[in-house]
Amino acid sequence: MHSSREGQKVPNVTFRTRQGSEWKDITTDEIFAGKTVIVFSLPGAFTPTCSSTHVPGYNELAKTFKENG
Repeated sequence: MHSSREGQKVPNVTFRTRQGSEWKDITTDEIFAGKTVIVFSLPGAFTPTCSSTHVPGYNELAKTFKENG
């Protein structure tokens, strides 16, 4: 498990995304600029590797995360 990187900037990477019938590159700087964010990852959401409670648990805690900045 990785340690917390609280207070650090999200590294700038480019994601290749599909928007409608077009491919578009978007960077983390474009997505997160000027925002406070929480970034987390799972080995495979809703797969046997991950419990089916992982992602819904984050959704349920979203309000608490936001309230705490």
